Amino acid sequence: MTSLLARRPALAQPDSAYPQRQIRIVVGYPPGQTVDVTARAFAAALQQSLGQAVFVDNKPGANGILGAQTVKAAEADGYTLLFGTSGQMAINPALYARLPYDTLKDFTPIGMGATGRSYLVVNNALPVKSLAELVAYSKAHPGKLSYGSGGAGITAHLAMEILKSDTGMDALHVPYKGSPAAVTGLLAGDVQAMFDAGAVLMPLIRSGKVRVLAVSSKERFSGLPEVPTVAEQGFAGFEVAAWTAMFAPAATPPAIVEKLNAAMQAATRQDALMAPIRAGGSEPQRLSVAQMRQFMPSEIAKWGRAAAAAGVKPE
Repeated sequence: MTSLLARRPALAQPDSAYPQRQIRIVVGYPPGQTVDVTARAFAAALQQSLGQAVFVDNKPGANGILGAQTVKAAEADGYTLLFGTSGQMAINPALYARLPYDTLKDFTPIGMGATGRSYLVVNNALPVKSLAELVAYSKAHPGKLSYGSGGAGITAHLAMEILKSDTGMDALHVPYKGSPAAVTGLLAGDVQAMFDAGAVLMPLIRSGKVRVLAVSSKERFSGLPEVPTVAEQGFAGFEVAAWTAMFAPAATPPAIVEKLNAAMQAATRQDALMAPIRAGGSEPQRLSVAQMRQFMPSEIAKWGRAAAAAGVKPE
C-alpha cells in the first residue's frame, strides 16, 4: 500500500537552505556590453560562494524592457534575478509613458554591481581632436553630424543629449540594437561619434581605432590619464556615471535577498574575478540592501530631472 506520506507534496525548502539549484541571471542586453561583462564576473563569484551553478541569460530587446519583464514575471524564489542598468531601471521611467514595469514596486534591489564612466569617441576620419572642435564642427556643418548608441534611452544616449544641451552641439541620434552594433557603425563611418562605457570602447581606444575626446566622470580615469573630462573642457558640472545592479522579483524573501547581497559584497573583494570589470574602466561597488533601497528612488528622480533638462519626453 502506498504510504500517505509518500503522496504528500514536497515541503518548500527553508530560506536558510537557499540555493538548492542553479541560479539564472537575466541581462536585458546583448553579450559583450558592460552590463553583460559585469554580470558574468559576478556570476562566477556567486557560483563559488553559493555552491550552485549561476548562469547569465541574455534577453536583449527594447532598451532592456524584455529582460526586466522576464524577471518581473518570474517566481520570487531567488532563482531568477536581473542584472540591471541605470538606463533600464532609473532612466526608462522618464522615457516611456507606459513602461510595463515599475522599478520600485516590481523589484527588490539586492546589491550594486559596478559604476563606470563613459567615453566620448569619434571616427578617426572626423577632423576633430577635442570636444571644442567637435562642437564647432557640428555647428559649421548643421545636420551632417550623427552619433550612435546602443539604443534609445540608454545611459549613453542620454549622456549625449545632455552634452548637446550643455554645448549647443548639433547631432542626430542613430539608435542601434546594442553597443556592439553601434561600434560597428562608428568604425564604418555610418555615424561619426558616440558615448559608451569602457568595457565596449577601451580596446578600440587603446588600439587607436577610434579617437577619444573626453570622459564623462568628475575626475580623469587613472587608466587613461591623458583623456580630459567634459567638465574641464569648459562645461563645468557635467558628470554622467552609469551603474549596474542586481534585482529580484518584488516578493523575494528578505533572507534570500540578504544572502545574495552578502555574496555580492564578498565578490567585490575577489580581485581576480573582478578584473574584467576594472579592465573596462568600471569599479565594483558595495552597498547594503538598505542602502540600495535608498539609492534607487534618488536615482530615478535624478535621471528624471536630467531627461527633462535635456528635453527628452516620455513616448
